Amino acid sequence: MTTESQLRKAALALPEVEEGTHFGMTAFTVRGKGFASVTKDGRVQLHLPDAEAEAAESAHPSGERLVRRGTPIGFRVPLADIDGKDLNALVRAAWFCRAPKKLAAELAAADAGNKPENSDLPDAIGKPATRALLGAGLTTLARVATCTEDELLALHGVGPKAVRILGESLAQQGMSLR
Repeated sequence: MTTESQLRKAALALPEVEEGTHFGMTAFTVRGKGFASVTKDGRVQLHLPDAEAEAAESAHPSGERLVRRGTPIGFRVPLADIDGKDLNALVRAAWFCRAPKKLAAELAAADAGNKPENSDLPDAIGKPATRALLGAGLTTLARVATCTEDELLALHGVGPKAVRILGESLAQQGMSLR
């Protein structure tokens, strides 16, 4: 069983996601394109490609296809009927479906731990921390400096050692965490 706060955490962990409302529902967008929302009765709606929506429907019998004007556009399921791991995977798939191709490619590269050319993140933080930072859109030390220590530690893969190394690297460049 998941909650709206878990949905919020999963969605907002992805790059360039904004939270707002759409027809009175909590909704999440990437560069203005909606990819996930929650109805007032606690159902999560996800924009998914047809094959992924079909797979989600098979895995979650209480869910249903989301159809707009006769065209399938995704999947809807009660939040209470889906576990956190499945929800995270579906939210991520919906984000990839709606995100601009370049931004999606950047996240895919980040998932693989490949730093972009302009990244000055220190190698000493380790692969898991690098993947977590890149996945959150924190590709440079300047972007890392906009975060607090607690925000960094909340990222899966970033631990105290990585935060210490990042703090030292920021200090060498005359910056610090927020």
